[in-house]
Amino acid sequence: MTKRRAVLGFLAALSIITFIDRLAIAVTGPTIQKDLGITPDEWGWVLSAYVIAYAVFEIPSGAMGDKHGYRKELMRITVWWSFFTAITAVCRNFWQLAGARFLFGLGAAGAYPNMTGVLYRWLPARERARGQGVIWAASRLGGGLAPLLLVPANKYLGWQAVFVILGAVGFIWAVVWWRWFHDRPADQPGITAEEVALIGTDESAGHAGTPWRKLMSLPQLWLISAAYCFYAFGSWFFFGWFPTWMVKGAGFTVEEMGLYGSIPFLLGIVGNLVGGNLCDRLAERIGMRRAYSLIASVCLTLTAALLVAMSLATGKVAIVVLAGLAFMVMDLMLPAAWAMCMSIGGRYGGTASGVMNTAGNLGGFVCSVAFGYVVAATGNYNLPLQGIAAMVVLAAALFAFIDCSKGFDHKPAPVAA
Repeated sequence: MTKRRAVLGFLAALSIITFIDRLAIAVTGPTIQKDLGITPDEWGWVLSAYVIAYAVFEIPSGAMGDKHGYRKELMRITVWWSFFTAITAVCRNFWQLAGARFLFGLGAAGAYPNMTGVLYRWLPARERARGQGVIWAASRLGGGLAPLLLVPANKYLGWQAVFVILGAVGFIWAVVWWRWFHDRPADQPGITAEEVALIGTDESAGHAGTPWRKLMSLPQLWLISAAYCFYAFGSWFFFGWFPTWMVKGAGFTVEEMGLYGSIPFLLGIVGNLVGGNLCDRLAERIGMRRAYSLIASVCLTLTAALLVAMSLATGKVAIVVLAGLAFMVMDLMLPAAWAMCMSIGGRYGGTASGVMNTAGNLGGFVCSVAFGYVVAATGNYNLPLQGIAAMVVLAAALFAFIDCSKGFDHKPAPVAA
C-alpha cells in the first residue's frame, strides 16, 4: 500500500469516528429527552449548541492547521472532542447537556478543513476529488453505523455508557496518528522517491501565517460559503432532527428508527464515492469549473424535490426510500463542493474550507433551532422539512455561478498590448 493511501485510510477512520460521535446525541435523543425532561424547543438548542461552537472555531482551527501543521492540529481536536464526548455521560439537565455539546463542538471544529489540508499536500491534483469522496463516504459510514450500533448499546448499556465508549475510541486514534503521521510526504518513513515525485512538492508548506486580506477578498469564496450555508439546512436535518422526525413525525418506533435510520447514511457512502469519481472524470471532459458547478446544482435540485415528496409520503416504506434517495443524491455533490473550495483556497485550503464550513454550520444552527420552534408552535414535523427543501433549492442556484478556477493561486492571463 502506498503511503498516501495509508494517510487517506487514517483520515477515513477519523471521519467515521467523528460522525458516530456527532450523531450519538441524535440517536440517543429520544431516551435523553425522556430521562432529563427536555422539551422540543430545548432539544433544538441542545442540537444547535454544538453547531454554534463548531462555527465559532472552524476558521481558527483551519488556520492553525495551515500554520502549525495538520498532524498537531488533528491530534489536538480529536483529544478535545473525545474528552467532551465522554463528559456528556455525566450531564443531568438541559444546561449541562447544552454546555457539554458546545464544548464538544469547539473541539470538533476544524476536523474536515484540516483533513482537506492533508489531502492538498498528500494527493496529486487529479486524485483530490476522489480523496474527498472517500473522506465523506467514510463519514456516511459512520452515520450509518451510528443507529445500528448505538441504539442497541443505548438499550442494553444506557446512553451514558455510549458516550464514554465513544470518547475512548477517539483517544486511541489520536495517539496512533501522532506516532505515525508526518505533515510533509518526504518526511514520512518508508515512502518511496517515486511516490514523493508523484505527489509533488508544496514549497509553501509550513508558511508563517494566513494572508487574510487576500483570501477573504476572493468573491468565489464568499459565493461558495453562501451556497454551502443553504445546502447545510438539508444535511443538518439528517444529522440532528431526522431520528426524532422518524419517531415523532413519521410514526416509526425507536427500534425501527435504529434499523431504517441508517439507510440514508449507508446510501450516502455510494453517493460520495460515485460523486468523487464523477467529478474527476467529468472535469477531464468539460473542465473543472463547469463539472463541479453542474454536479452540485443538479444534485441539490433533485434533493429538494425528494425532501418535499418525503414530507408528503404516508407509508413507511416510501419514507425510507425517499429519505435514502434524498441523502444519497445530496451527498453525491459533496466531493464537488469541497474540491471547489480546495481549488479556491489553494495552498490555504484548510482556512478556506474552514470559512465555507463555518457558513454551513451557521445554516445548520438556524435549521436546528428553527425546526424545534416550528414543531413546538404547530406540532407539525413536515412543515419545517418543506422549508428546508426551499433552502436547498436556493443553494442549487448559487452553486451554478461558482467559478472555482478563480482562486487564491489563480494567475490572471496577461493583457494583450
